[in-house]
Amino acid sequence: MAARAALGAGHAVAAALAALTLGTLAAVAWGAGGLSALTGWDWRAVWFTCWQALLSATLSAALAVPVARALARRRFAGRGLLVTLLGAPFLLPVIVAIMGLIAVFGRNGALNGGLEAVGLPPVGIYGWQGVILAHVFFNLPLSVRLILQGWQAIPSERFRLAASLDIAPRDIFRHLERPMLRAVLPGVWLAVFLVCLTSFTVALALGGGPGATTVELAIYQAFRFDFDLGRAAALGLVQIALCVAALALARRIVVPAAFGAGMDAGPGVTGPPGWRRGADALVITGAAGFLLWPLVAVIATGLPRIPALPGDVWDAVWRSVWMAVVSALLSASACLALALAIARGAGRWVEGAGMLPLIASPLVLGTGLFILLRDVASPQQMALPVTVAINAAMALPFGLRALIPAAQALQADYGRLAAALDLRGWARLRYLVLPRLARPLGFGAGLAAALAMGDLGVITLFAGDQPTLPLKLYQLMNSYRMEDAAACAVLLMGISFALFWLFDRGGRLDA
Repeated sequence: MAARAALGAGHAVAAALAALTLGTLAAVAWGAGGLSALTGWDWRAVWFTCWQALLSATLSAALAVPVARALARRRFAGRGLLVTLLGAPFLLPVIVAIMGLIAVFGRNGALNGGLEAVGLPPVGIYGWQGVILAHVFFNLPLSVRLILQGWQAIPSERFRLAASLDIAPRDIFRHLERPMLRAVLPGVWLAVFLVCLTSFTVALALGGGPGATTVELAIYQAFRFDFDLGRAAALGLVQIALCVAALALARRIVVPAAFGAGMDAGPGVTGPPGWRRGADALVITGAAGFLLWPLVAVIATGLPRIPALPGDVWDAVWRSVWMAVVSALLSASACLALALAIARGAGRWVEGAGMLPLIASPLVLGTGLFILLRDVASPQQMALPVTVAINAAMALPFGLRALIPAAQALQADYGRLAAALDLRGWARLRYLVLPRLARPLGFGAGLAAALAMGDLGVITLFAGDQPTLPLKLYQLMNSYRMEDAAACAVLLMGISFALFWLFDRGGRLDA
């Protein structure tokens, strides 16, 4: 009975996700009377999306390699804190990162002030260069953390053997580090490529015109300005095709490192002395400065302005917080149902349905829901509930990846014992499932809350007079009220990290 209930709940959630991602696309096409032919500007957006994602992913992965290598083989005060900061790249709202980049690289930013002082021409942040800069800024920490895990996965005995044989650093790279990078880098590159391929907020804030328009931004323009649903649906299909092609390509080029197992006793990588020590210090300092300087600039500008923010900002704060909490609870519940069904032997389609939101356009999902529900309520009335649902779905794949291994281990270790004790229903959930899965469940809920708190997507289409905090921040930036925008950015960043900490900490209490 318990097995049938778990499988039934998982199948129901998987079917709902499939209907949400594919059914809404069909609803948009149906509402338009079919797909529309793409114009030359649309294909230009497709081309820009592909090459900027390719360049952004390549730069992020390439720059992350020396940073991860330096962190792996050096020990210094504050290293643990720096690695922790690099472990939460998705927690930082994109609009806050953009605000920080403008504070440093914008027309009146610190960098241009320094260039003007020495008589050099200023640099511009708006256009393709700003889009790529923001993508590298946002995805470099993720790339560093993933590659650092690859370095730490190499058995420490291999490095100690290399040291005892006095093997040169270039030969260590050839025999140990290069095989690891061959196995890890395709996955890192793919993760960043998919993020950049579906970019919306970065292109909206920094794109600077038709020459720097991504597919997601073109979908927004088709909805917001032209109300061309057929064109939006066709662009949504193109985006899905690009994501699927990237997944297939990365799967074909991954080569396992095949290091074998080790005891992992004692320290692993030990950095060589001499000039390489200075080079590693320079790399770490440069990366930390690039990532932290914009955030420090935003905090320094915005923190004193928080008490003077108008009342409508605080309304947006309350609105964003409750939406983020509800999204997190929905996402965590759906993750739990899917993970338990997968652990009980559900078909592979259930796990595949859980990953579908990764390749879908949030704008297409939101508009499809509005079309399906337009006879029930107006778009303004449905704006907040639909945004909550979309945010929960978009965060679900990340939480699911963390929950599946724990659910499978739970079933393998305690499934037969629970069946022998006839432990099922609410008692099984309360006394076995939730305590054993609290850690990954709390992490997934925290991640969903942080992502929902910083989201600037569907709400831009139908918000009306009920903006969320990210949308209010964007409106202040467009009104050139940069000090108030910086204060909003500090609030948004602090609340996002606080929500993640509360959910993640809650999952670790008494677990």
